[in-house]
Amino acid sequence: MVHGLWMTGMELHWLGNRLAECGFQPRYFHYPSLTQEVHQSARQLHDFVSRLEFEQVHLLAHSMGGVVALNMFDRHELPASTRVLLLGTPVLGSGVARVMASHCWMRPFLGAIAPEALTEAAPGWRGAHQLGVIAGTSPIGLGRLVGGVEGASDGTVAVAETRLPGASDFLALKVNHMGMLLSAQVAAESCFFLHYGHFDKGEGAVSGASTEC
Repeated sequence: MVHGLWMTGMELHWLGNRLAECGFQPRYFHYPSLTQEVHQSARQLHDFVSRLEFEQVHLLAHSMGGVVALNMFDRHELPASTRVLLLGTPVLGSGVARVMASHCWMRPFLGAIAPEALTEAAPGWRGAHQLGVIAGTSPIGLGRLVGGVEGASDGTVAVAETRLPGASDFLALKVNHMGMLLSAQVAAESCFFLHYGHFDKGEGAVSGASTEC
């Protein structure tokens, strides 16, 4: 499990406990999101996963953690049986981050990763693994304060920003950006995807760029 910007991984433990109840053994990867370049975090994530002594390892990443994961897959290989789940990740670039990067007084809050890791699109997905995306549609979050969010959103990341071309399945749920980590519905759908490679109530694969406005 990989946390997002400003986080430590502790906020993932409630969801991790729910995953444990449905048969998984959660492990938590921490990286210094404000002081380390995303490529270095990606390399450390690969090293962390490679050291795990399990026959099969899946990845669940929240927010910027998904950007770290995509950068890892862009440079390193993992077993084909690995499944990947992104929660609220701005894979096509974050409008909120672009607003913050454009203001001197807000830019430091993005840390050393600013601006390209979050303002630009993450590496494309080559489809070597089953990858699912969960987006939120409850617009309560940072976007209300700084702007930059257009259309349906989880308050911080727009639904359109999460639609990764090549994803195996996509699901939008009525949760906000941090609330998705506490949602029983998100936990249930995460368990379903990690077991079967698709969501129970998903919309299907993502092909091409999003047309949502």
